[in-house]
Amino acid sequence: MKSLDDRLRAIVEHDPRFRTGAYEFVLEALEETMRHLGRGDESDEDDRHISAADLLQGIRRFAVERFGYLARAVFETWGVRTTGDFGDVVFNLVEHGLLKRREEDHRSEFDDVYSFDALDEDAIAAIRWPAATACDDAT
Repeated sequence: MKSLDDRLRAIVEHDPRFRTGAYEFVLEALEETMRHLGRGDESDEDDRHISAADLLQGIRRFAVERFGYLARAVFETWGVRTTGDFGDVVFNLVEHGLLKRREEDHRSEFDDVYSFDALDEDAIAAIRWPAATACDDAT
């Protein structure tokens, strides 16, 4: 079986619009989003599914956490300029067997969800992950 790096390189060869970093970031942001939504440990695939809107919000929060004000610039170095581009990244991952989708999931759900202009100084504080609750710390 091919390694993740080999599989991601194959995706980039198939669709060179986006760099490998975009795919790695989406996979990491998905895991982080699942964790924050409390869906990271289920073995049932239906329980692990999240919507495009939830994933995009998680991507934005994870980007702010990881890159701060440089998030938009980092996205651009990967070839990602819109939320629709993240949709293309996600569906490339699906096409190559790294993610799964439901029949009702559509690429268009990623279009125009927010502007990367929203990753400015005023918006950064408003889109951080919510603070953990006491219950979260007990687990």
